[in-house]
Amino acid sequence: MMTNSTDHGGAAPNVALDKFYRLYGAIGFLPIMLLGLIVLFAIFVPHFLILPNVLNVLRSSSYLVILAVGQMLVLMVGGFDLSVGAVVALTSVSSALVMAGLKEQMADHPALIILAGVVTGLGCGFLVGLVNGLCVAFLSVSPFMVSLGTASIATGSALLLTNGIPVYGMPVGYVDGFGRGLWLKLPSAVYLAIAIVAVVFVLQNFTRMGRYIVAIGGNLQAAIVSGVPTRFYLVATYVLCSVFASISGLALTAQIGSGQAAINSQLTLESIAAAVIAGVSLKGGVGKVEMVALGALFLLILTNAMDLLTIDPRIQTIFLGVIVVLAVALDELSTRRTKRV
Repeated sequence: MMTNSTDHGGAAPNVALDKFYRLYGAIGFLPIMLLGLIVLFAIFVPHFLILPNVLNVLRSSSYLVILAVGQMLVLMVGGFDLSVGAVVALTSVSSALVMAGLKEQMADHPALIILAGVVTGLGCGFLVGLVNGLCVAFLSVSPFMVSLGTASIATGSALLLTNGIPVYGMPVGYVDGFGRGLWLKLPSAVYLAIAIVAVVFVLQNFTRMGRYIVAIGGNLQAAIVSGVPTRFYLVATYVLCSVFASISGLALTAQIGSGQAAINSQLTLESIAAAVIAGVSLKGGVGKVEMVALGALFLLILTNAMDLLTIDPRIQTIFLGVIVVLAVALDELSTRRTKRV
């Protein structure tokens, strides 16, 4: 009798642990954690739920959502992109310079000025993504090294173009109408983020490209043998990642009201953190865009609460690093358990 009681007592923790891993594997606890975080901060953090602060969180999280969605695509094919923050900076500077330069020559055509700046910014992102993708797909260069190199090139170019001085002179409609404007009482960037999440959701769940991305990240050699044009889709994911970074940079530049080369301080780390805590596997093949959006919102809510509590930004940086380490550790534990099963 004593032995049976002990066996049942030992089995109970194992059952609970199995349920924990199954729940973590299914949703990553992110929705529950996010809801709990909002309730906790609403109770204990002053001014957390006032309307201006809520709008600020939504606006800021939108920029990160767009970045993290692009990072997710690269991670899902087994890659890595350290250049997204630098792309944001280069996009910010190049688009602002073009708009400011055309302001006097095309004063009667503000829409064309904005279009020229947007195309220039997107072109920078496309070029960086293309270089990253071609080096990874055709030269088999480490994604870490090539994106580190392009990040350095993009950051240096942004600084060279501006000497570190902010670029002003963009059209009022771009800054006030788009960057700082409220559409149906919500920041314009929120609609932009929702649109990108919706597009990537459709891509993931209803297109051939979505299936191929999972296949490439799951087993590259098997995908090649199955006839998947892996090089094309590898390049495509890196291009999409950098273009999304440019879109985020354009929106952020419009909100700030100037092009800035020093805009990228934490963006790369935050985009990786948002993806990983949302359950995107660093081994590739696993990731859901809707969870990544929640991951970005989770991070920005944490950051906002720490700002309201006047916590030292240096401590916030340490805290962000701890979150990344814990998320990576949990991802590794989950992967090992899946292999054992």
